[in-house]
Amino acid sequence: METVRVSERITFRPDKMSKVNLFDAPQMFCDVYCLEPGQAQAPHTHAETAKVYYVLAGKGVFTIGDEERCLDAGHAVLACEGQVHGVRNVSDGRLILLVFMAPNPNHAR
Repeated sequence: METVRVSERITFRPDKMSKVNLFDAPQMFCDVYCLEPGQAQAPHTHAETAKVYYVLAGKGVFTIGDEERCLDAGHAVLACEGQVHGVRNVSDGRLILLVFMAPNPNHAR
């Protein structure tokens, strides 16, 4: 059984959003994204994969398609295949996200 203590993997970078991989399988991957105030993941798309952001701590503005919404801890949001998506930390505190993506675009099919 593969396990990880998420709280021990949380790391922040002063220059850009930090991505820390927790699990990596052909079917999916799971990361923790850590954003300092003012940091962002630029809106982008993945043609053949879906992504779920789950807010562990903090508050962020999420772009999914042509919508934007501010979400805080306990909220999850889905970006379907081909949808533009991204997140910005516009708060004064840190933002920590659990992120799932499937299928894993880093593995050949």
